[in-house]
Amino acid sequence: MKTSDKYLKIVEWSEDDGCYVGTCPGLIYGGVHGDDETKVYQELCQVVAEAVELYEADNKPLPPATANREYSGRFVLRVSKELHREIAVRALRSGESLNSYCQKILKKAVGQG
Repeated sequence: MKTSDKYLKIVEWSEDDGCYVGTCPGLIYGGVHGDDETKVYQELCQVVAEAVELYEADNKPLPPATANREYSGRFVLRVSKELHREIAVRALRSGESLNSYCQKILKKAVGQG
């Protein structure tokens, strides 16, 4: 496996740009774009490989890998006391635990619910 394979590469259609945009969060800022999804992915892979080479040439540590990452399903989110109270009250009103209510809201926000 090449070191560049350890980084998540995303190609998606952008309505704002009117083309495909390829990004590699956590390794490069910005990305590549074009009208052909396959070509954008190929170019993105090349850019990621070049970024890895630059890190190595400069003897800089690479950012943590982002591909095939395991997630625990748990994260801590800090919010203001006021927001915490408002969300807790809304959860109570809906008859849900705070955790279940927040899961529902997050799923809806990312288009899974």
